[in-house]
Formats: sequence, structure tokens, C-alpha cells
Amino acid sequence: MKKVLLPVLLLCCLLLSACGDRAAQSRFEAFAESLASKESLAFTADLRCEYPEQSRRFTLRYEKDAAEERVTVLAPELIEGVSASLDGDGAALCYDGIVLDTPPLDPYGLTPMNALPKLVFALTGALPDTHWEEDGCAVYRLVPDDHLTVTVWFAEGMKPVRAELMSDGNVSVFCELSDWR
Repeated sequence: MKKVLLPVLLLCCLLLSACGDRAAQSRFEAFAESLASKESLAFTADLRCEYPEQSRRFTLRYEKDAAEERVTVLAPELIEGVSASLDGDGAALCYDGIVLDTPPLDPYGLTPMNALPKLVFALTGALPDTHWEEDGCAVYRLVPDDHLTVTVWFAEGMKPVRAELMSDGNVSVFCELSDWR
């Protein structure tokens, strides 16, 4: 009897874990569809960007509507209020004839100024590679392309509160998200 009961219990555990995976997958898919169909999106992000020799911090405001996608610098104070337009490789912030260098964090063009658009792209265009629960948050790891992995922490109601962008096995950008609308 014990020999029969053990495999049946293991099969039940396996089936229950698969149900949890499908439910988590469905929650993320519903979130991604809702986000993709929104006419506008706005949020604030505190970024810590890791370069080989130093860390740089930025506070950025992301706004997207039917007409455009914009990133506005809220900090550091020196460039506060500047709205970003990404050039061809996303490597520079240009404003009124001044070019402020934001060099790539990786060989594939990830910069502080294009990190938030890449995050939004991952949230709407990538399926979860894996997911888990951590500190009361649902965590999803997304792989939008061969060079980038995006991990996002969601609070109750699938509200993104934190994200990490990783390239070549190194987390290059840490984001604390707020004012998600």
C-alpha cells in the first residue's frame, strides 16, 4: 500500500505545482495585455547603474502615450528637468546643444536613458522565463532578447515595484519603481 501511495502523492504534488505555474503565467499575461493596451503609462524610477569603475544614480520619469515615449531626468540636480531623446544607439542625452554622456553599461547598448523603455518592452513583449514569491511580492524573470534579462517584483494587484536589468550575467541597472499609472 505504501509503495502505491507514495507515487500517487508525488504525482499530486507535481500537478498542484503545475497549476500554480499556470496561474502565475496567466496573471502575468493578463498584466502584459492590459499594459500593452493602455493609451498611456507613467511611472518614476530611482536607478542605480553599475559601471565597471563606479555606480551612478538617477531618478527618471517615464511617460508614454500614443504620440511618444519620453524619459525626463528628475535627479541629479545638475540635469533636472531635461527630457531625453535617445539617439541612434541610445548613448547620449541631448538638450539645447549640450550632450551629456551616458555611456553604455554593456556591449549591447543598455544605458541609463534607455533602461526604462527596455523595461516596458520586456513587460509587454516577453514571457516569463521563471517566477517565484519573495518578500510578499510575485517575481518574474523575463528574457526580451538574447542579451538582456529583466527581473520584476510585483506588489499586490500586479503593480511593479522593483526591477533589475541584467546583461552578460551582471545586473547593470537596479530600479525602484513608484507612481505607476
